[in-house]
Amino acid sequence: MKTALITGATSGIGRSTAKRFASEGIKLILCGRRKERLEKLKKELSMKTEVQILSFDVRKKEDVFHNIESLPEEFRNIDILVNNAGNAHGLDPIQSGSIEDWEAMLDINVKGLLYVSKAIIPGMMERQSGHIINIGSTAGKEVYPNGNVYCASKHAVDAINQGMRIDLNGNGIRVGAINPGLVQTEFSDVRFKGDSEKAEKVYQGFKALQPEDIADIIHFVVTRPYHVNIADLTVMPTAQATSTIVDKKA
Repeated sequence: MKTALITGATSGIGRSTAKRFASEGIKLILCGRRKERLEKLKKELSMKTEVQILSFDVRKKEDVFHNIESLPEEFRNIDILVNNAGNAHGLDPIQSGSIEDWEAMLDINVKGLLYVSKAIIPGMMERQSGHIINIGSTAGKEVYPNGNVYCASKHAVDAINQGMRIDLNGNGIRVGAINPGLVQTEFSDVRFKGDSEKAEKVYQGFKALQPEDIADIIHFVVTRPYHVNIADLTVMPTAQATSTIVDKKA
């Protein structure tokens, strides 16, 4: 039985991936900041598989290492790492952007991914096996108006993904990225800082990707034969051509 650690497991893609993995009997380590949500998800999924929860903020380096090092023996051999935790704060031009927003995006999307990976990669190297899935974005493939620092953070994920794959080559570890376009999650609520009217407009007039769509893709990626590594995959809803070109009917 394989063991997967998923960051950002309390909502959206992370939560859907946890449910998909649980349905296949994969042991789960679910990580997130909202402990109540983690406990609720653990209760739901424990009927299908073994579940461990870790409540920490990926921005806090010491907490990341302390929590992962505290895992019980039966959860220490992590076969699959899904670096899913990430966020977007604000949608402002560079000249009026908030430094606090910039720091939050870089700390979570880039440094948090690195901290978690740093804590888990040594075990994978020791066992000469493992699979790392980095959740990027179409924002890591192009830059759009007012995307500046968010796009920069996801371009960094794209570069880190490539760098990981190069550096870990020869260690039996597969590394790949999934880069979604518009997925209907809490993402826009966070980006617009709770302005639900703005957030809802993002997904109006077309069928956005759902978190379950990405979870299915992640499951497909991790279940390929060992000699197959899906290194970089971009997925968008049919209505989306680029970050700024979306066929909205209403």
